[in-house]
Amino acid sequence: AGSPSGSARPGTKRLPQAIVVGVKKGGTRAVLEVIRVHPDVRALGTEPHFFDRNYDRGLEWYRSLMPRTLDSQITVEKTPSYFVTKEAPRRIFNMSRDTKLIVVVRNPVTRAISDYTQTLSKKPDIPTFEGLSFRNRSLGLVDTSWNAIRIGMYAVHLQSWLQYFPLSQIHFVSGEKLITDPAGEMGKVQDFLGIKRVITDKHFYFNKTKGFPCLKKSESSGLPRCLGKSKGRTHVQIDPEVIEQLRDFYRPYNIKFYETVGQDFRWE
Repeated sequence: AGSPSGSARPGTKRLPQAIVVGVKKGGTRAVLEVIRVHPDVRALGTEPHFFDRNYDRGLEWYRSLMPRTLDSQITVEKTPSYFVTKEAPRRIFNMSRDTKLIVVVRNPVTRAISDYTQTLSKKPDIPTFEGLSFRNRSLGLVDTSWNAIRIGMYAVHLQSWLQYFPLSQIHFVSGEKLITDPAGEMGKVQDFLGIKRVITDKHFYFNKTKGFPCLKKSESSGLPRCLGKSKGRTHVQIDPEVIEQLRDFYRPYNIKFYETVGQDFRWE
């Protein structure tokens, strides 16, 4: 098929066979940047927000955004807000019940602080993290209507997905292990996608300034690729008591999540 510019490019635009559906500030961008190094993967670089904001544009519009792939390649897209969008599981299921789903999760307290830090960099006048986290701090009443808190209630959101997809079609990536053992964590992602383990230790080096691993473009290439300035920001300092209260709040949700997915993420 010819591209709009008239130059012939091999391959076909296909609807994605795998989607990174969440979660925001969990490490989804890192997963996408690493997996697209794989020769059998083509990924959309931007977040299309099709299943939450643009659904009325239709599947053909969505398909038109995708990169061209050969028959041997998998198409992947990432939009972290899908995980917390009520309609997303049904809509994705209606597109294809075989879609593979990747969810990158991270300690919900750290995730919330990271989320707040990102918002603060854009809107310096927002209330304090503590003020937004609690309806009544002295009573320990957490405000679950605040998105930064709500996203981390993984067990709650997961129920919507399990109405449509079996656990075997959902792969959970540990945001923490993505930093401490990127090759191991990405090895499991490659296994889940049914592709050869091409991305290995040789693809990573640890960046001391950033505080997380960076990607070498290929095993032979000396030029590393690090995530942008918005990644690895220094988090806002939060009162340790506030952190403790939030840990207590999330504990039952975390335990339920571990039990549901059969995996202990050791956030306690």
